[in-house]
Order: sequence, then structure tokens, then C-alpha cells
Amino acid sequence: MDKEKAAERILKLRDIINDYRYHYHVLDESIMSEAAADSLKHELSLLEEKYPDLITPDSPTQRVAGKPLDKFTKIKHEKRMISLADVFSREEVLDWVTRNEKLVPGGKIEEFFTDIKMDGLACSLKYRDGVFYQAVTRGDGLVGEDVTLNVKTIQNIPLKLSLEKSEALFSGISERGSARISAGRPWRRAGRTRPENEASDFSEVEVRGEIVLFKKDFDELNRMQRKKGEAEFANPRNLAAGSIRQLDPKVAASRPLKFIAYDLVTPDMPTWHEAYEMLRSLGFQTSNEDRVFGASEKKQLFEYIDALDDYRKGLKFNTDGMVIKINDRKVYDALGIVGKTPRGAVAFKFPAEESTTKVRDIVISIGRTGAATPVALFDPVRVAGTTVRHATLHNADEIKRLDLRIGDTVIIYKAGDIIPQVKEVLMKLRPEGTEPFDYEEALKKQYPELKFERPKGEVVYRVRGESSDLILKRSIEYYASKPALNIEGLGEKNVVALIDAGLVKSIADLYRLKEFEVANLERFGDLSARNLVTAIAASKKPALNKFITALGIRHVGAQTATTLARKFKTLEALINATEDDLLEIPDIGEVVAESIMAWFSDEDNLKLLDELKSLGVQPQDESGAALPLEGKSYIVTGTLNSMGREEAEDKLRALGATVTSSVTKNTTALIVGEKPGKAKTEKAAKLGIDTMTEAEFLNLIGVK
Repeated sequence: MDKEKAAERILKLRDIINDYRYHYHVLDESIMSEAAADSLKHELSLLEEKYPDLITPDSPTQRVAGKPLDKFTKIKHEKRMISLADVFSREEVLDWVTRNEKLVPGGKIEEFFTDIKMDGLACSLKYRDGVFYQAVTRGDGLVGEDVTLNVKTIQNIPLKLSLEKSEALFSGISERGSARISAGRPWRRAGRTRPENEASDFSEVEVRGEIVLFKKDFDELNRMQRKKGEAEFANPRNLAAGSIRQLDPKVAASRPLKFIAYDLVTPDMPTWHEAYEMLRSLGFQTSNEDRVFGASEKKQLFEYIDALDDYRKGLKFNTDGMVIKINDRKVYDALGIVGKTPRGAVAFKFPAEESTTKVRDIVISIGRTGAATPVALFDPVRVAGTTVRHATLHNADEIKRLDLRIGDTVIIYKAGDIIPQVKEVLMKLRPEGTEPFDYEEALKKQYPELKFERPKGEVVYRVRGESSDLILKRSIEYYASKPALNIEGLGEKNVVALIDAGLVKSIADLYRLKEFEVANLERFGDLSARNLVTAIAASKKPALNKFITALGIRHVGAQTATTLARKFKTLEALINATEDDLLEIPDIGEVVAESIMAWFSDEDNLKLLDELKSLGVQPQDESGAALPLEGKSYIVTGTLNSMGREEAEDKLRALGATVTSSVTKNTTALIVGEKPGKAKTEKAAKLGIDTMTEAEFLNLIGVK
């Protein structure tokens, strides 16, 4: 993206993020998920990183949150309440470590401290001589709101600190190098010795943390709402924030809010780990998910992140990530702050259940029943741990409901954590000049030779005059044909018999056939049934190009399938290919690329591939194939005595050659059998193209 387009995109991103932040942090209203907002913010930060001169003081990346509400007294924080920079991958964490190592004296960071990232309302609690006297929300990081009366009702907040125990711990922090095990996961305590002349001071204590609602309590509140016939609350975070911002403290008192501490601002602690030990000794509840990892334990750190991502859904509170800090607080403080975020910490965000991306195109896939299903093609984006490149749009009515257009920025999510879906179009980011998607016009453009109809009372367009059984019969015939998997005994009449008998309802059912089932059909006996089942089983490990051909992807014949197999090497790589990946191949244009993308975007097709895999069908990788004829092009004309023309062409392709049907200046040689085509031989002679006899052809492919 050039600078001019980046500037335009940045302005739009800032507008929508600011709007989200105002509703979320000031009005306690959610206009999109936090995951989607994080995705937009991450895009903005990457653009500003690329073009730093486009950064302005009012950018969302330069602020922590929205303005405090006017209904509470404003309080200035003695020490700014900061926000953390988000990272989304191991690479970004390692980059953060590398940047800090360049700034740390000696170039080495001894330890990292981690804790789960709470999803609540950030708040600062202040104590004087051990007695609670004030609670202030984060606000914009510099000025917050005095919510003392509401916070005082939270039962797990100590109104008086346990100072005797804490002062003993404070003065007695010493060597703690022993390994410990917590909840089955390894961690280490940091070894530190406090200087003897350093006195403890608990006259002023400030503790920071998150006000949250545990999931079970939130569910119970919603159960009561349903029982009273009242509207349910949207999510725990918004309810916690809304409860604290009520003028009447009775509202907060009526809800089971919790305060989870994450920082001891005063008195100072040598390490974050010791600060957490002190917080617990003072009587505060922490997440109990905090850990310390040595500089050489990055592998264990990432393993812990993965483990936490797996079991976080079973935690009592909501979380969307893990905080990683440099454990030594003197080093942490010395590294300073960039903009509004500290250099010494980052927030690793777990794979988002929602994210944002752009719609590059809308293609239409024809399924095995003749149904025309629209599919949105995206800029690749990570959602719930996997890369998403496309999502079904279901039907024309859904496109119209969303008002989805090519070029739109959308929020996507995974239904049931599996199937990508479009949740919403972000209208404020819509480029100028977009037009509504014309479904019928798209059908005519993508499938000019087919006619479609939308039966009365249905939402799906279907191929006119084609029944699902007829389409299935054609699909299986082609799957078993010589250019494809060449399954002996699975010709047209036998395919019809199997489908009409109800034994085969999809291609995958071929691999479920039992001999006795087939033998009971009129066309079969015991021997022919056994031969057929054996031939089908023998097709479970086809060459990748043959399997691609067998899928019957529109515009993908044997030669294109061979080209795809050589390019991508594995079926998985082809499934994950982007449109740009396909268009890089010289012989594949936009029409063919769209057809391939549509096929591998169709839910029914992907389910079929999964079924085939579970039944043992494993196309063979092309990664180790020898291709001595790569870059050469041949044509076979006439009849060969040693083999059929299709077999000859297959052998040429297996050695890397391209096989075409018409002579051009790029043809390497014309292989001539008996009774060759006159037009081809004459054109070859005219262009000076070499001709090969059958004997020369056999020598070329190594057959003696």
C-alpha cells in the first residue's frame, strides 16, 4: 500500500476506532467485539509503523482509553496508568525481546514475568496507613474517576491491609532459587536480596487491578434477568464497568464484583514476582496464573502460552491474552515509555475469535446438488488460531442483508470455532465507488453456458434442468474415468446402479462399499463385486495431479491439474493457496483462479475432502518427483501401438512435460502415431517443429 492510500486508510481506521472506544470505555456500550477492535488497532499500528510521519497526537495508538464521565469527580493519577502494546505471534514477542536487549546494559534480560490478561475495568486503589480511602478508574491514563463508594462494596477488596505479615515479608525477601510446581506447570521464584538499609514504608500504598465478574456469577445474573422477563446483559466486562459507574452504590453492592490485583505501585518492589507475593500477603486476590521464566526458557514460555490458550476457557474469569514483562522492575522502569505504552511489557493476545479483513472478491461455487453458493475471498487473516482466506455467504439474500460489496472491510468470526462467517460490514471503511453485488449478473459472468433458476419459496439459485442425482452420477463417472483415478469397473451403468440403489450418495461413499452390498445388485455377482471394491480401494493413494483432476473443478483439466500439483506439491498447500498464488502460474488466468478458489471455498467440498481423508484417501505429494522433461511441451497425434493416447500423455506429464492439443511455436515436438491428424502435421512442418516416431517417444519416456 503506497503512502497516499495508507493515509486515507489511517484516517478511516482512526475514526472507527475512536467511535468504538467512546462507546466501549465511556458509555459502556459495545458496538463491536473487542477482538475485532484489536484487529483494527493492530492494522493501524502497523501502518503508522511503516509511515511514522503520519502519526498524530490524536491517534488511538497514542492514547489509553476514552474521557472520564462527568458524573464522577475527576482525579489525577500520581503515576500514569498505562496500556500495553499488543502482539499476536511468537515472532513479535521475540522481536520485542531483541529490541529491549539492545537497550539493556550488558544486552541481557535475566527473567520474564507473565500473568493472564484480565478482561475487566482497570482501577487503582489507595490506602493510607493500611486503610482504604480511594478508588479511581483508569480514565484516559492521566485522569480517572473517583468511584470509591461503589468499589468499597466489592467484598474481596480489603478495607484494611494485613501490614504485620507484609512488613515481615517486605524486610525478609531473600534468596528463593528453588523450583516449585504450581497446578502442574513449572515456574521459578526470583532470587533477590534487599539491601539492609532499605526500609519498608506502608504509609501510602497504591494497588492496581481489574474489576471483573466471574463467568458463573454473570450466568446467574442473566438467569435472574430471564426469570424477571428483563433483557440479558451483553458480557461480563461491560456489566462490571457499568456497575462501577452507577451513581447509586447499591447497584454495585447488588452484583458479585471481584477485584483482581496486578500491580503494587507503592511500596516499590525489586521484581514483578515479589510485587505479586506482596499483593497476596496484603490480602489481595490475584489471578494465580503468574509465572517467572528465565532468559533461556523462551521455549517453556511459549509452551505455557499454548497451554494457557487451551485451558483458559475453563478459568472462572474471561481473558483474551497473557501479559509478558521484564521481571526486574528497575530495568523495566529504566526502559521507559514510548507514546502510551511501556517498552518493558507486551500483551500477547490469544487467537481472536473475531477479526477484520477486506473482501477481495465474491465467487460462486456450484455444489454437487447444483446449488450456487456465493463465497467471499479475503485478505488472509488469523481467526481462532487458523488462517482464514474465504467464507461462505450462503445465498443472495444474505449478501443483500449484509449489503456486502467487493472492497468492503468486514468482521469475521468462526461459527462453532470451525466455519468462518461474515458478521458485519464496517460501512465507515467502505471505499468510494463500490457497487452492490449483482448476483444474477455474477452467475452469467462466471457460468455463461449454464442457466439458473430460484425455485419459489427457496433462497438458493440452482442449475436449471439438473437434478442432484444426475450431477452426482456425472461427478462419480468423471472421478473414476481414465483422465482421473481410472477405477476399473466404475463405468456409467455401474455408477447409475449404485446410486439408484441408494448405496452411494457421495464420492466418499465409494470407499464405504461392501462386497455383499454390491453383489446383491442386478448387474453384479460375487466376483465382479469383489473386483470393483478392490479397484476402488486401490485408488486410495493416487498421484496428486490425478486426484486434482478427479475433483472435477471447473476449467481444471488434466494439464492444469498437473501444473497445480507441481506448483503446490501437496493438496493442503493447494487448498490454502490465495488468488495471487494461483495467478503467479503462467497458464492460469483470472477465470481459472476464481474457479479453483470457489471450489476450495465451498463447505460441501471441504467436508468431502475431510471425509475422503478419514477413509484413507491420501493423494501423494509431488515434492520428491523427478521431472526430466520439465519446461518441454508435446502433442500426441494418431494411434500408438504400445499404449493409448491418454496413457502416453499421462507418462509425459509424470516426467514434467506439458501436453497440449494444438501446435504452437512453443511446442517441443509432435509425437506421431498411425493415421496422424493432417492439420497438426502440416502446422508442425510449417513452424519447423520436430516430429517423433513412437519408438523415439518410448525411448524418451524410458520404455524399452
